[in-house]
Amino acid sequence: MSKSLLGKWSVFVILVFCWIYIRKFQSRQDSEVVSTVTAICALAIALITSALLPVDIFLVSFMKYPNGTYKEWATSNETRGQIEATVLYGYYTLYSIILFCVFLWIPFVYFYYEEKDDNNTNRKYFITSIFFHYFKSLTFIPIQAPPNQNSTQWQKMQYLFEELGSSHGLPALSFSISSLTLIGMLAVITYTAYGMSVMPLNLIKGTRSVVYERLENTEDIDEVEHQIENLKSKCKDGRPLSSKDRRNLEELENKLQLLRRRGRHLDIAERNCCTKLGTALRPLKIILGVFIILVALLFIVALFISNLDKALHSAGISYGFIIFGTNLTNPLNELLLALQPVFPLDYILITVITMYFVLTSMAGIRNLGIWFFWIKLYKIRPKRTCPQALLFLCMILLLIVLHTSYMIYSLAPQYVMYGSQKYLSLASSTGSLSGNGTTRTCDADAPEDQCIVTRTYLFLHKFWFFSTIYYFGNWVFIGTFLIGLVVSCCRGKKSVIEGEVEADDSDLSDDEYVH
Repeated sequence: MSKSLLGKWSVFVILVFCWIYIRKFQSRQDSEVVSTVTAICALAIALITSALLPVDIFLVSFMKYPNGTYKEWATSNETRGQIEATVLYGYYTLYSIILFCVFLWIPFVYFYYEEKDDNNTNRKYFITSIFFHYFKSLTFIPIQAPPNQNSTQWQKMQYLFEELGSSHGLPALSFSISSLTLIGMLAVITYTAYGMSVMPLNLIKGTRSVVYERLENTEDIDEVEHQIENLKSKCKDGRPLSSKDRRNLEELENKLQLLRRRGRHLDIAERNCCTKLGTALRPLKIILGVFIILVALLFIVALFISNLDKALHSAGISYGFIIFGTNLTNPLNELLLALQPVFPLDYILITVITMYFVLTSMAGIRNLGIWFFWIKLYKIRPKRTCPQALLFLCMILLLIVLHTSYMIYSLAPQYVMYGSQKYLSLASSTGSLSGNGTTRTCDADAPEDQCIVTRTYLFLHKFWFFSTIYYFGNWVFIGTFLIGLVVSCCRGKKSVIEGEVEADDSDLSDDEYVH
C-alpha cells in the first residue's frame, strides 16, 4: 500500500470515527447541519494534529541507519533541512487551523445557532468583529507598527497580512499558539487527569444491575404515589390545600413523572442487546480496566521522575527548567528506547500514547461536562447533547491537543527529542568518525551534526517562560490525577441508564428511545 493511499485511508477512518462519536452524543431533536459538520471537522482536526508528533519522531529517525550513519538521500544538509522545514510548516499549518477554529469558526457557528433569528446586519457585524479579533490575537508579540497610524481598519489588516507573510509573523504565530497551549494545559489538568482515573475504574466497577434498578425504581414509584394520595386526601372535604402542601404536591408529581420515565428507560435497557452483550463481556472489561489503570500509573510515575529530574538537574526557573538528556531512569523513556530495534514497535507505542491522551480527555469531558470555573454550562449525554455543548467539547479537545505534545515530551524526553537515532562515537581525539566506532543512542552528548532534534522539541522551548509554566502544570496534573483516583474509587457503580434521564428533560425527548 502506497504512503498516499495509507494517508487517505487514515483520514477517512478519522472522519468516520468523528461522525460516529458526534452522532452518538448529538440530540436528535435539537441539531443543525452547520453545527454538526463543524463539530465533526473540529474533532477530526484535533485527531490529525495529535498525529504530528509520531510523524515528526519517525522522520528524524528514518534519516539514519541503525548503525548510526545517514542514509544516502539524507547525507546532504540541504535535504535534511528541507524535511525539517516541511515538518515545521506542517505544525504551523495545523496549529493555524486550530487558531482559526478556536477564534473564528467555532464561535461564529455557536453564536449563529444562538442568534439565527437575528437580521443579516448583526450577523455581518459579528463576523467582521470576530475576524479582526482573530488576527489581532496573532500580534501578542509586537509586530512593527503600521507606517500610517491614521490608516483604516482594512489597511491595517492588509499590513498585518504582509507582516505575517514575512519572517516577523512566525514569532507572533508561535507566541499565539503557546498562549493557547496554556489554556490547553488547564483543560488537560481538569479533564485529562480526571479521565485517566475515571475511565478505567468505570470499566472495573461496571454498572448496576438493571433488574435491581427496576425493582428499586418500582418501590420508589409506589412510595411517591402513596405520598401524593395522602396529600390529596386532605382536600376531599372541599378544603383547599395550603401553599406548603401545594408545593409539596407539585414536587412529588414531578418526581413521579421522572421515576416513570426512568422506568421506561430501564425497560428498554433490559431488552437492549448491547446491555446483554456488556454483561457477557464483563470479565474482559475488568481486565481492560486493570490494564488501563496500570498504564495511567506508569504515566504518572514517568511524569514524576521527569519533573524531579528537571528540578534537580535543569538550569532552573529562569531557563524554563530545560534539560538536555535524562539523568534519572525514566521507565517509559527506557521502554521506548528498548523497542527501537524491533521496527515499528516504538512508533506504534508513541502513537498509542498520543491517542490515549486524546481518548482519556474525551472521557473526562463526558463525565464532568462543560464547566466555566464553578459554573456548569453543559452536560455531555448520549443522544441528548445540545449543539452548543458539542462545539465546546471540540474546542476543548483542540486546546488539549496543543498541550499533548509537551505532556508526551515530559513522559519520554530523550525519545521525543531524538527518536530512535543513533550515532558513531569519536574513534580518536582528532574528532574523526570511524566506521568501526561504537554505536550509541543519541543524547545531549552527541555531536551536533550527528543527531537531529525533532521540530516538536524546538517548538516547545521557543519561549522559556511558557516552559516554566508547563513544568509547574505537570505537578498540578499529578495532584489532580491522584485526587480524581480517590474520588472515583469512593463513588459507587453508575446506573445502566446514566445520563439518559434528567429532571430538566422534556417528555418529548423520550420519543427517540421509545420509537
